[in-house]
Amino acid sequence: MTQLCINRLNVEREGRPVLLGLDLNLPRGTFLAVEGRSGVGKTSLLSCLAGMLEPAQGHISYRGSQGHEHSPRQFRRHIGCVFQHLALTPNASVKTNVLCGLLSRHSAWRTLFGFPRSEQALAQELLAQLGLEPLADQPVSRISGGERQRTAVARAIISQPEFLLADEPVSNLNPELARHVLRLLRTLCDDKGCTVICALHDPELSEEFSDLRLRLGGASDWELTPTQTK
Repeated sequence: MTQLCINRLNVEREGRPVLLGLDLNLPRGTFLAVEGRSGVGKTSLLSCLAGMLEPAQGHISYRGSQGHEHSPRQFRRHIGCVFQHLALTPNASVKTNVLCGLLSRHSAWRTLFGFPRSEQALAQELLAQLGLEPLADQPVSRISGGERQRTAVARAIISQPEFLLADEPVSNLNPELARHVLRLLRTLCDDKGCTVICALHDPELSEEFSDLRLRLGGASDWELTPTQTK
């Protein structure tokens, strides 16, 4: 059982503090919603947790049940990410983009001959769950923004990560689709023990799907509260 531990974390962007003194211990299988207006540090926090941005001060560790402790960089292969810019390959098909979430499992030469049938089937299953199956062979460049967003979600979860970091993963979706995607992420928490940390702009969605809400209002202005409906 891996736990996320954050101690006195300070985060800066371009020399400007965006988050100061954050303390957080997050057990396995928790859904944490990160809220706040644009520019308060949601993306910066997720970047630190993913090992892509070094904290100005403080400590982040992923701690296993046997006492092993890993930095975000060391633990990266166990983390799935959905970025705001999505980072998809435009000329590759939707299904290929999803399968790219498994590249860390294979050597470069192995994927020249395609992915194993079991992984192909898993990708197809995820596409079906996210309403993308008819688009499986379409290049990403030809699908809509909302469809690209769901493709990025499928790519992030196909490797069955221990942690999923998602930066506004439903911002381009209508309310029905947004709830469908977040319900899938909630199921990952409940059934697979995946810990989800998700930046959301809609407080109603945070309340509906999360266990904890981290509200960011400014560098030292943050508040962690349990979701009232849980």
